Amino acid sequence: MAQQDRAIRTRRSILEAAAKVFGERGYASATVEEILTRAGVTRGALYFHFSSKEEVALGVLEAQLPIDRLPERASKLQKLVDHGMVMAYRLQHDPLVQAGVSLALDQGAGELDRNAAFRAWSDQLGRILAEARGQGELLPHIDVSDTAEFLTGAFAGVQAMSQAHCNRTDLGRRVSILLRHVLPSISTPALLTALDLSQDRGERVFLECAADAPEAAAPVTQG
Repeated sequence: MAQQDRAIRTRRSILEAAAKVFGERGYASATVEEILTRAGVTRGALYFHFSSKEEVALGVLEAQLPIDRLPERASKLQKLVDHGMVMAYRLQHDPLVQAGVSLALDQGAGELDRNAAFRAWSDQLGRILAEARGQGELLPHIDVSDTAEFLTGAFAGVQAMSQAHCNRTDLGRRVSILLRHVLPSISTPALLTALDLSQDRGERVFLECAADAPEAAAPVTQG
């Protein structure tokens, strides 16, 4: 068990070091040597976990994938809100998630499957929206797939704007504003007033996830 824990910590340290290198230099300019130096591990340790720089980058990309086990809500649209707000909180605090998003938007990382993270987000939002439709929470004309893709793209744009403006310190507020504009166009009117769209929603739900199932939430490693 101690050896397994050590391996997990080593893998995490490699990913965190790679996240910093990719964030500073971009995927194309980053080197395995820089990642090794930053992580303080041997080449053998890195290649025990990853076969190449590309595989390390894919590991960083996976860190931003959506949390699978958000707390269930009576309202599925509240669960949809929670997804976006938790991601906003993670983007503010977890360097691995930050680097994953940066890699997904990095035009110089063409050899990576950068679309995988977008597909994962769209697919998960699509499932939540389908549940919301099943409960009568959506307006009749709403296309679940189109709406999921729109929300994924809109979030990507909002977080990029927030990063450029203030290093994402206002991302919770910006995502809250985005949802306040979008939800009235897809939700049945009676449901809207019951949704919690407050800008600190992400932190509260993230901590709830961590308390209920620590392995379901990515560690927050910076304040």
